[in-house]
Amino acid sequence: MANIKSQIKRNKQNEKRRIRNKDVRTELKTRVKVAVTAAEAGGESLDDALKLAVKRIDKAASKGIIHKNAAARRKSRLMKRLTKATADS
Repeated sequence: MANIKSQIKRNKQNEKRRIRNKDVRTELKTRVKVAVTAAEAGGESLDDALKLAVKRIDKAASKGIIHKNAAARRKSRLMKRLTKATADS
């Protein structure tokens, strides 16, 4: 446990950020999963799900929660999965 006042504050800030970042990463996973499920089901909600997933990925990259190259990689892999899923069904 920190004894210095500034370090105690820093620890509180880090914990807040950690929780916020975790929530955003969880949301990313959920949106990608929803998009892939929609592609496999072949529903009309695919466009909306894809748009939302890409939007969340871009937003996380702009906020610095994930690296911009990681965001590009995730979007690329998502598009590949959706293309394959729609081609198979």
